[in-house]
Amino acid sequence: MAADARVRHTHPMATPTEISPIGKALGRLPTGLYIVTTEEGGAPLGFVGSFVMQMGIAPPVVAVAVGKDRAHLAAIRASKLFGVSILEKGSNDLMGRFFRKYEPGTGPFDTLALERGAQGTPVLSEALAWIECRLQGEYASGDHVVVFGEVIDGRQSRDGEPAVHLRKNGLGY
Repeated sequence: MAADARVRHTHPMATPTEISPIGKALGRLPTGLYIVTTEEGGAPLGFVGSFVMQMGIAPPVVAVAVGKDRAHLAAIRASKLFGVSILEKGSNDLMGRFFRKYEPGTGPFDTLALERGAQGTPVLSEALAWIECRLQGEYASGDHVVVFGEVIDGRQSRDGEPAVHLRKNGLGY
């Protein structure tokens, strides 16, 4: 491919606040909003995930992208289990708990009601729905590792609209 035909992520004259055409296009890919959970040392551990997708039907399999340097990835590998709590539209307060900084000994799960999947994975009782997955494998891809999990348990708590997210820049959070 000729150098001038290559796709560029940034325009050579773009300022750092400008979003590239690729970033704008990727930002239009809608994603759901989820709390991905596992356990570490008997305590729940979780993060806000948006890169989650169903990958198979028989058996049902989901894929979740986890930042390759996050402690959550090591915990999922160790436990071989993870949960995905599907957030409801308008559940910003619940999701916001997982973005805050906490003092040692406290965390986002304080005062949250949890349920346990069939294999004991913590999931959020307040979620619209949840699934529990057994780790099947993983694939390293750039700055994330995609973990694949067979769905072994799940429940829809109520009818409602799932939270959907669009980013301004698909090349960043």
